[in-house]
Amino acid sequence: TDDFPQLQNDTFLRAARGEETEHVPVWCMRQAGRYLPEFRESRAGKDFFDTCRSPEACCELTLQPLRRFPFDAAIIFSDILVIPQAMGMDVQMVAGKGPTFPDPLKEPEDLQRLQAKVDVDKELGYVFKAITLTRHKIEGKVPLIGFTGAPWTLMSYMIEGGGSRTFSKAKRWLYRHPEASHMLLRMLTDVIVEYLLGQVAAGAQALQVFESHAGILGPVEFQEFSLPYLRDIARCVKEKLKDAGKDIPMIVFAKDAHYGLEDLSQSHYEVVGLDWTIDPRSARERTGGKVSLQGNMDPCAFYAPKERISDIVKKMLEGFGTRGYIANLGHGLYPDMDPESVGAFVEAVHQHSKQMIKQK
Repeated sequence: TDDFPQLQNDTFLRAARGEETEHVPVWCMRQAGRYLPEFRESRAGKDFFDTCRSPEACCELTLQPLRRFPFDAAIIFSDILVIPQAMGMDVQMVAGKGPTFPDPLKEPEDLQRLQAKVDVDKELGYVFKAITLTRHKIEGKVPLIGFTGAPWTLMSYMIEGGGSRTFSKAKRWLYRHPEASHMLLRMLTDVIVEYLLGQVAAGAQALQVFESHAGILGPVEFQEFSLPYLRDIARCVKEKLKDAGKDIPMIVFAKDAHYGLEDLSQSHYEVVGLDWTIDPRSARERTGGKVSLQGNMDPCAFYAPKERISDIVKKMLEGFGTRGYIANLGHGLYPDMDPESVGAFVEAVHQHSKQMIKQK
Protein backbone atom coordinates (compact mmCIF):
# COMPACT_ATOMS: atom_id res chain seq x y z
CA THR A 1 0.00 0.00 0.00
CA ASP A 2 2.95 2.37 -0.27
CA ASP A 3 1.88 3.51 -3.72
CA PHE A 4 -0.49 6.08 -2.23
CA PRO A 5 -0.25 9.64 -3.58
CA GLN A 6 2.21 11.84 -1.68
CA LEU A 7 0.67 13.77 1.26
CA GLN A 8 0.57 17.50 0.47
CA ASN A 9 -0.84 18.92 3.71
CA ASP A 10 0.48 17.30 6.90
CA THR A 11 -0.55 20.17 9.23
CA PHE A 12 -2.96 17.93 11.12
CA LEU A 13 -0.33 15.21 11.72
CA ARG A 14 2.25 17.78 12.84
CA ALA A 15 -0.18 19.40 15.27
CA ALA A 16 -1.10 15.96 16.65
CA ARG A 17 2.60 15.44 17.46
CA GLY A 18 2.95 18.90 18.99
CA GLU A 19 5.19 20.22 16.20
CA GLU A 20 5.09 23.74 14.78
CA THR A 21 2.58 24.53 12.03
CA GLU A 22 1.79 27.55 9.85
CA HIS A 23 -1.87 27.46 10.83
CA VAL A 24 -4.02 25.51 13.26
CA PRO A 25 -5.50 22.47 11.47
CA VAL A 26 -9.26 21.97 11.56
CA TRP A 27 -11.77 19.22 10.84
CA CYS A 28 -15.25 18.45 12.20
CA MET A 29 -16.69 15.35 13.74
CA ARG A 30 -19.51 14.25 11.40
CA GLN A 31 -18.18 16.48 8.63
CA ALA A 32 -19.60 13.83 6.28
CA GLY A 33 -23.18 14.13 7.47
CA ARG A 34 -26.78 15.05 6.83
CA TYR A 35 -26.15 18.81 7.01
CA LEU A 36 -24.74 18.46 3.45
CA PRO A 37 -27.41 18.28 0.74
CA GLU A 38 -25.10 16.10 -1.39
CA PHE A 39 -24.79 13.65 1.53
CA ARG A 40 -28.59 13.43 1.86
CA GLU A 41 -28.85 12.87 -1.89
CA SER A 42 -26.22 10.07 -1.89
CA ARG A 43 -27.88 8.37 1.07
CA ALA A 44 -31.51 8.75 -0.10
CA GLY A 45 -33.47 5.50 0.04
CA LYS A 46 -30.45 3.40 1.00
CA ASP A 47 -30.03 1.36 4.17
CA PHE A 48 -27.47 2.96 6.50
CA PHE A 49 -25.41 -0.16 7.14
CA ASP A 50 -25.56 -1.18 3.46
CA THR A 51 -23.91 2.18 2.78
CA CYS A 52 -21.26 1.41 5.43
CA ARG A 53 -20.57 -1.90 3.66
CA SER A 54 -19.98 -0.24 0.27
CA PRO A 55 -16.38 1.00 -0.07
CA GLU A 56 -17.39 3.21 -3.04
CA ALA A 57 -20.23 4.85 -1.09
CA CYS A 58 -18.02 5.40 1.99
CA CYS A 59 -15.28 6.90 -0.16
CA GLU A 60 -17.70 9.32 -1.87
CA LEU A 61 -19.24 10.43 1.45
CA THR A 62 -15.78 10.91 3.00
CA LEU A 63 -14.66 13.11 0.10
CA GLN A 64 -17.81 15.28 -0.20
CA PRO A 65 -16.93 17.73 2.61
CA LEU A 66 -13.40 18.15 1.20
CA ARG A 67 -14.82 19.40 -2.10
CA ARG A 68 -16.64 22.13 -0.22
CA PHE A 69 -14.31 23.12 2.61
CA PRO A 70 -10.51 23.32 3.08
CA PHE A 71 -10.50 20.88 6.01
CA ASP A 72 -7.04 19.69 7.13
CA ALA A 73 -8.14 16.07 7.63
CA ALA A 74 -10.78 13.60 6.48
CA ILE A 75 -12.33 10.88 8.61
CA ILE A 76 -13.51 7.69 6.94
CA PHE A 77 -17.29 7.41 6.72
CA SER A 78 -18.39 4.45 8.85
CA ASP A 79 -20.06 3.75 12.20
CA ILE A 80 -18.88 2.63 15.63
CA LEU A 81 -21.49 -0.16 15.70
CA VAL A 82 -19.84 -2.22 12.95
CA ILE A 83 -17.92 -3.94 15.79
CA PRO A 84 -20.97 -5.37 17.61
CA GLN A 85 -22.18 -6.45 14.15
CA ALA A 86 -18.89 -8.23 13.50
CA MET A 87 -19.33 -10.01 16.85
CA GLY A 88 -22.65 -11.39 15.67
CA MET A 89 -25.20 -8.86 16.91
CA ASP A 90 -28.00 -7.51 14.75
CA VAL A 91 -28.05 -3.69 14.55
CA GLN A 92 -30.52 -1.62 12.54
CA MET A 93 -30.63 2.10 11.87
CA VAL A 94 -34.25 3.12 12.53
CA ALA A 95 -35.38 6.43 11.03
CA GLY A 96 -36.12 8.98 13.75
CA LYS A 97 -34.84 6.63 16.45
CA GLY A 98 -31.21 5.94 15.60
CA PRO A 99 -29.32 2.66 16.03
CA THR A 100 -31.37 -0.20 17.46
CA PHE A 101 -30.44 -3.70 18.63
CA PRO A 102 -33.57 -5.88 18.32
CA ASP A 103 -32.02 -8.48 20.63
CA PRO A 104 -29.69 -6.76 23.13
CA LEU A 105 -27.59 -8.51 25.78
CA LYS A 106 -29.68 -8.90 28.93
CA GLU A 107 -27.79 -11.20 31.29
CA PRO A 108 -24.20 -12.50 31.47
CA GLU A 109 -25.14 -15.82 29.80
CA ASP A 110 -25.96 -13.80 26.65
CA LEU A 111 -22.20 -13.28 26.17
CA GLN A 112 -22.15 -16.82 24.78
CA ARG A 113 -24.04 -15.49 21.75
CA LEU A 114 -21.06 -13.33 20.81
CA GLN A 115 -18.26 -14.34 18.50
CA ALA A 116 -15.26 -13.88 20.79
CA LYS A 117 -12.61 -14.39 18.11
CA VAL A 118 -13.43 -12.15 15.19
CA ASP A 119 -11.62 -12.44 11.88
CA VAL A 120 -11.52 -8.69 11.23
CA ASP A 121 -10.42 -9.07 7.61
CA LYS A 122 -13.45 -11.22 6.91
CA GLU A 123 -16.02 -9.34 9.02
CA LEU A 124 -14.76 -5.76 8.63
CA GLY A 125 -12.76 -5.94 5.42
CA TYR A 126 -15.28 -3.57 3.82
CA VAL A 127 -14.00 -0.77 6.10
CA PHE A 128 -10.39 -1.55 5.15
CA LYS A 129 -11.32 -1.49 1.45
CA ALA A 130 -13.06 1.87 1.94
CA ILE A 131 -9.93 3.30 3.60
CA THR A 132 -7.60 2.07 0.85
CA LEU A 133 -9.89 3.35 -1.91
CA THR A 134 -10.24 6.73 -0.18
CA ARG A 135 -6.47 7.05 0.31
CA HIS A 136 -6.10 6.79 -3.46
CA LYS A 137 -9.04 9.07 -4.34
CA ILE A 138 -8.10 11.76 -1.81
CA GLU A 139 -4.91 12.19 -3.86
CA GLY A 140 -2.78 13.16 -0.87
CA LYS A 141 -4.79 16.32 -0.23
CA VAL A 142 -5.08 15.71 3.54
CA PRO A 143 -4.53 12.81 5.97
CA LEU A 144 -7.25 10.19 6.43
CA ILE A 145 -8.36 9.36 9.98
CA GLY A 146 -9.63 5.90 10.94
CA PHE A 147 -11.73 5.39 14.06
CA THR A 148 -13.46 3.03 16.43
CA GLY A 149 -15.91 3.14 19.29
CA ALA A 150 -14.35 2.45 22.71
CA PRO A 151 -15.26 -0.68 24.71
CA TRP A 152 -17.56 0.91 27.31
CA THR A 153 -19.46 2.93 24.69
CA LEU A 154 -20.00 -0.19 22.55
CA MET A 155 -20.96 -2.26 25.59
CA SER A 156 -23.51 0.36 26.61
CA TYR A 157 -25.24 0.14 23.21
CA MET A 158 -25.11 -3.67 23.15
CA ILE A 159 -26.93 -3.94 26.49
CA GLU A 160 -29.18 -0.88 26.27
CA GLY A 161 -30.30 -1.77 22.75
CA GLY A 162 -29.99 1.80 21.50
CA GLY A 163 -29.56 5.37 22.69
CA SER A 164 -30.73 6.30 26.19
CA ARG A 165 -30.68 9.23 28.61
CA THR A 166 -29.48 7.16 31.56
CA PHE A 167 -28.05 3.93 30.11
CA SER A 168 -29.30 2.34 33.32
CA LYS A 169 -29.53 -1.16 31.82
CA ALA A 170 -25.86 -1.06 30.82
CA LYS A 171 -24.77 0.53 34.12
CA ARG A 172 -26.74 -2.12 36.01
CA TRP A 173 -24.22 -4.65 34.61
CA LEU A 174 -21.28 -2.68 36.03
CA TYR A 175 -22.75 -2.82 39.52
CA ARG A 176 -24.42 -6.23 39.41
CA HIS A 177 -22.19 -8.19 37.02
CA PRO A 178 -18.72 -6.65 37.24
CA GLU A 179 -16.90 -9.84 36.16
CA ALA A 180 -19.12 -10.33 33.11
CA SER A 181 -18.70 -6.63 32.33
CA HIS A 182 -14.93 -6.98 32.34
CA MET A 183 -15.23 -10.08 30.18
CA LEU A 184 -17.25 -8.20 27.58
CA LEU A 185 -14.96 -5.14 27.72
CA ARG A 186 -11.92 -7.38 27.21
CA MET A 187 -13.56 -9.12 24.22
CA LEU A 188 -14.33 -5.73 22.68
CA THR A 189 -10.81 -4.45 23.37
CA ASP A 190 -9.24 -7.40 21.55
CA VAL A 191 -11.42 -6.86 18.47
CA ILE A 192 -10.81 -3.08 18.53
CA VAL A 193 -7.03 -3.50 18.58
CA GLU A 194 -7.14 -5.80 15.53
CA TYR A 195 -9.62 -3.48 13.83
CA LEU A 196 -7.41 -0.40 14.30
CA LEU A 197 -4.30 -2.24 13.11
CA GLY A 198 -6.25 -3.33 10.04
CA GLN A 199 -7.22 0.28 9.38
CA VAL A 200 -3.58 1.39 9.53
CA ALA A 201 -2.53 -1.46 7.22
CA ALA A 202 -5.27 -0.27 4.83
CA GLY A 203 -3.92 3.29 4.86
CA ALA A 204 -5.32 5.20 7.87
CA GLN A 205 -2.83 7.95 8.86
CA ALA A 206 -4.29 8.68 12.32
CA LEU A 207 -6.78 6.94 14.63
CA GLN A 208 -9.53 8.27 16.89
CA VAL A 209 -11.14 6.28 19.70
CA PHE A 210 -14.67 7.49 20.59
CA GLU A 211 -15.68 6.99 24.24
CA SER A 212 -18.91 8.87 23.60
CA HIS A 213 -20.62 7.60 26.75
CA ALA A 214 -17.84 8.34 29.24
CA GLY A 215 -20.00 11.03 30.83
CA ILE A 216 -22.62 8.64 32.17
CA LEU A 217 -19.96 7.04 34.39
CA GLY A 218 -18.73 8.54 37.62
CA PRO A 219 -14.98 8.86 38.26
CA VAL A 220 -14.77 5.51 40.08
CA GLU A 221 -16.56 3.55 37.34
CA PHE A 222 -14.56 5.38 34.66
CA GLN A 223 -11.34 4.30 36.39
CA GLU A 224 -12.48 0.69 36.45
CA PHE A 225 -14.51 0.13 33.28
CA SER A 226 -13.30 2.68 30.73
CA LEU A 227 -9.79 4.01 31.31
CA PRO A 228 -7.89 0.68 31.61
CA TYR A 229 -9.29 -0.45 28.25
CA LEU A 230 -8.60 2.90 26.56
CA ARG A 231 -4.99 2.58 27.76
CA ASP A 232 -4.70 -1.04 26.61
CA ILE A 233 -5.94 -0.13 23.14
CA ALA A 234 -3.35 2.62 22.68
CA ARG A 235 -0.55 0.54 24.20
CA CYS A 236 -1.23 -2.59 22.13
CA VAL A 237 -1.75 -0.68 18.88
CA LYS A 238 1.44 1.34 19.43
CA GLU A 239 3.53 -1.75 20.26
CA LYS A 240 2.40 -3.53 17.10
CA LEU A 241 2.93 -0.44 14.94
CA LYS A 242 6.39 0.14 16.38
CA ASP A 243 7.36 -3.34 15.21
CA ALA A 244 6.09 -2.34 11.76
CA GLY A 245 8.07 0.92 11.90
CA LYS A 246 4.91 3.03 11.75
CA ASP A 247 4.19 6.16 13.77
CA ILE A 248 0.44 6.84 13.75
CA PRO A 249 -0.99 9.57 16.01
CA MET A 250 -3.90 8.43 18.19
CA ILE A 251 -6.71 10.59 19.55
CA VAL A 252 -8.92 9.70 22.50
CA PHE A 253 -12.28 11.46 22.80
CA ALA A 254 -14.04 10.67 26.07
CA LYS A 255 -17.07 12.93 26.03
CA ASP A 256 -17.98 14.63 29.34
CA ALA A 257 -15.18 12.87 31.23
CA HIS A 258 -13.87 16.03 32.94
CA TYR A 259 -12.70 14.09 35.93
CA GLY A 260 -10.55 11.93 33.66
CA LEU A 261 -8.59 14.66 31.90
CA GLU A 262 -5.31 14.16 33.78
CA ASP A 263 -5.53 10.38 33.37
CA LEU A 264 -6.40 10.60 29.69
CA SER A 265 -3.39 12.82 29.08
CA GLN A 266 -1.20 9.98 30.39
CA SER A 267 -2.75 7.10 28.46
CA HIS A 268 -0.40 6.73 25.46
CA TYR A 269 -2.55 8.92 23.17
CA GLU A 270 -0.90 11.89 21.43
CA VAL A 271 -4.15 13.86 21.36
CA VAL A 272 -7.01 14.27 23.83
CA GLY A 273 -10.32 15.40 22.32
CA LEU A 274 -12.51 17.68 24.43
CA ASP A 275 -16.22 18.48 24.52
CA TRP A 276 -17.47 22.08 24.79
CA THR A 277 -18.06 21.97 28.55
CA ILE A 278 -14.32 22.19 29.30
CA ASP A 279 -12.52 25.52 29.45
CA PRO A 280 -9.56 25.50 27.01
CA ARG A 281 -7.11 27.18 29.41
CA SER A 282 -7.92 24.84 32.26
CA ALA A 283 -7.60 21.85 29.89
CA ARG A 284 -4.09 23.04 28.98
CA GLU A 285 -3.14 23.43 32.63
CA ARG A 286 -4.57 20.09 33.68
CA THR A 287 -2.90 18.15 30.84
CA GLY A 288 0.42 19.88 31.60
CA GLY A 289 1.54 20.18 27.98
CA LYS A 290 1.90 16.39 27.75
CA VAL A 291 -0.53 16.02 24.85
CA SER A 292 -2.03 17.92 21.95
CA LEU A 293 -5.66 18.92 22.40
CA GLN A 294 -8.56 18.73 19.94
CA GLY A 295 -11.93 20.47 20.08
CA ASN A 296 -14.05 21.94 21.45
CA MET A 297 -16.49 24.50 20.01
CA ASP A 298 -20.12 23.95 20.91
CA PRO A 299 -21.70 22.71 17.65
CA CYS A 300 -24.66 24.98 18.41
CA ALA A 301 -22.35 27.97 17.82
CA PHE A 302 -23.05 27.21 14.14
CA TYR A 303 -26.48 28.74 14.69
CA ALA A 304 -24.80 32.10 15.40
CA PRO A 305 -24.25 34.75 12.70
CA LYS A 306 -20.95 34.34 10.81
CA GLU A 307 -19.14 37.28 12.49
CA ARG A 308 -20.01 35.81 15.86
CA ILE A 309 -18.59 32.41 14.80
CA SER A 310 -15.33 34.18 13.95
CA ASP A 311 -15.21 35.78 17.42
CA ILE A 312 -15.96 32.47 19.16
CA VAL A 313 -13.15 30.80 17.18
CA LYS A 314 -10.69 33.58 18.02
CA LYS A 315 -11.42 33.23 21.72
CA MET A 316 -11.09 29.46 21.51
CA LEU A 317 -7.70 29.76 19.78
CA GLU A 318 -6.51 32.20 22.44
CA GLY A 319 -7.55 29.72 25.13
CA PHE A 320 -5.84 26.69 23.60
CA GLY A 321 -2.86 28.43 22.04
CA THR A 322 -1.74 27.55 18.53
CA ARG A 323 0.79 24.79 19.29
CA GLY A 324 -0.30 21.18 19.79
CA TYR A 325 -3.86 22.11 18.91
CA ILE A 326 -6.41 20.78 16.40
CA ALA A 327 -9.58 22.84 16.06
CA ASN A 328 -12.80 20.83 16.02
CA LEU A 329 -16.22 20.77 17.64
CA GLY A 330 -17.00 19.38 21.07
CA HIS A 331 -19.36 16.90 19.40
CA GLY A 332 -20.58 16.06 15.89
CA LEU A 333 -22.37 18.43 13.51
CA TYR A 334 -26.18 18.38 13.69
CA PRO A 335 -28.26 17.65 10.57
CA ASP A 336 -30.01 21.03 10.44
CA MET A 337 -26.82 23.12 10.38
CA ASP A 338 -26.01 25.47 7.51
CA PRO A 339 -22.97 24.39 5.48
CA GLU A 340 -22.04 28.09 5.13
CA SER A 341 -21.50 28.29 8.89
CA VAL A 342 -19.10 25.35 8.64
CA GLY A 343 -17.21 27.23 5.93
CA ALA A 344 -17.05 30.30 8.15
CA PHE A 345 -15.68 28.18 11.02
CA VAL A 346 -12.90 26.65 8.90
CA GLU A 347 -11.96 30.03 7.45
CA ALA A 348 -11.91 31.66 10.91
CA VAL A 349 -9.62 28.95 12.31
CA HIS A 350 -7.20 29.33 9.42
CA GLN A 351 -7.17 33.13 9.34
CA HIS A 352 -6.98 33.84 13.07
CA SER A 353 -4.37 31.14 13.71
CA LYS A 354 -2.12 32.30 10.84
CA GLN A 355 -2.10 35.80 12.31
CA MET A 356 -1.47 34.55 15.85
CA ILE A 357 1.44 32.36 14.70
CA LYS A 358 2.97 35.21 12.67
CA GLN A 359 2.82 37.56 15.66
CA LYS A 360 4.62 35.12 17.96
